[in-house]
Amino acid sequence: MSVQRQIELPEELCAAAEKQFGAQFESLQALIEFVLRELTRDDAAILEGKEQRALEERLRNLGYM
Repeated sequence: MSVQRQIELPEELCAAAEKQFGAQFESLQALIEFVLRELTRDDAAILEGKEQRALEERLRNLGYM
């Protein structure tokens, strides 16, 4: 089991998040874990997409596309 850390968040922010996303997540903690994992995941796929667009633009400029 991983070590857990405690954080403090404003009550109104927590209430708004629970109201908006409560049906999709079992708890506020699950929602926050999901958001943090998404924000900190490997950005290789994002970079790969940018590289793909740059390559396509170069090919278009050269008349291949």
